[in-house]
Formats: sequence, structure tokens, C-alpha cells
Amino acid sequence: MGFPDRIERTVEIAHPPAKVWAALTTAEGLGTWFGNQATIDLRPGGDAEMKWDNGHKANMRVERIEEPEIFGFTWQIYGLPDDDPRRTYVEFTLEPVGAGTRLTVVESGFSQLPDETHRVAFEGNTKGWAAELGELIEYLDAA
Repeated sequence: MGFPDRIERTVEIAHPPAKVWAALTTAEGLGTWFGNQATIDLRPGGDAEMKWDNGHKANMRVERIEEPEIFGFTWQIYGLPDDDPRRTYVEFTLEPVGAGTRLTVVESGFSQLPDETHRVAFEGNTKGWAAELGELIEYLDAA
């Protein structure tokens, strides 16, 4: 029996795709709703980093940009040491819906992990995406 490989969440956001795109792809946006500080080199192969006030950080690599519809990156897997080479792939898809945006986030690559590591990473990121997408909406509503 295999493990789930992907987490998928879709939310309806009452803001146009251009505004959602900026929140996902700029240091200011990422450093406000996703982390506490961020840097991003927005090009395929570009590096990005997010830092939180608790000392945690995430190193990312930009993989796909199709403005304003698709933004994808790879990043470290929650619960693994910083020097572990395994990564998951996160892809945001933005679709105009009326005056707003349907945002879908898919994170895949969890099936490469052994039992206990898979459980920790998959459960942690499943909870994390629910919280982070809520913070994204709060950020956009306040802007």
C-alpha cells in the first residue's frame, strides 16, 4: 500500500489574479503572509528563502512561472535535516472567477519518504497549507 503523494487545496479569493499573483511571487507578499521575511529571484532556477521569527527558514528554488496563472517551486521537506537533498514540488494555479480568483495549491513528492518521515511531513504540511491559505486571504483582505 502506497502513501499519499500529494496535498491539494483550492480556495476562492475575492481579489483579482494579479493581486494574488503579487502576494505569491514577491518578497513583500511572501514575507508577510507566508513567513516573516522573504527573498525571491523570480525566474526559473532562481533561489528564494523564507524566514520566520522563531528561527525556522525554508530554502526554495523557483521551477515554473507562467504569469499570472502558474507559479511553482521546490523546497525542503518538513522534518528532514537541512542538508537532505529530497524536495517536494509546490505549484499554485490561479484561475479568474468573476472578479476574484480560484487558487489551487498542490504539493507533491511525499511518496519518496519512508513511513515515519512521510507521516510527519505529510500531516505537518496538510495542516500548514490550511493555515497558510487562511493567512494569504487575510493578507489580501487587509491590503
